[in-house]
Amino acid sequence: MDLIDEALEFEKRNLKSLSTSDRIEISRKAKALILGLNEIYKNKKEDRIMEIMKRLTALKRKVEKRLNGKHLVTGL
Repeated sequence: MDLIDEALEFEKRNLKSLSTSDRIEISRKAKALILGLNEIYKNKKEDRIMEIMKRLTALKRKVEKRLNGKHLVTGL
């Protein structure tokens, strides 16, 4: 359960005033945590683990959206 505790601590991280390198680091760490949790989820099938992965994925997408910029223009 060490990975689950690490993921929960990672979620609490402050995402304000981040540099580009901080965003890259957060994105990579989130991906590693998600993949690790996925391996645990395959064996245990606990809904709690799936919810943590969903929250981490949302956090990762938020950081990557800011990192990559907005490429799509809606309404066209």
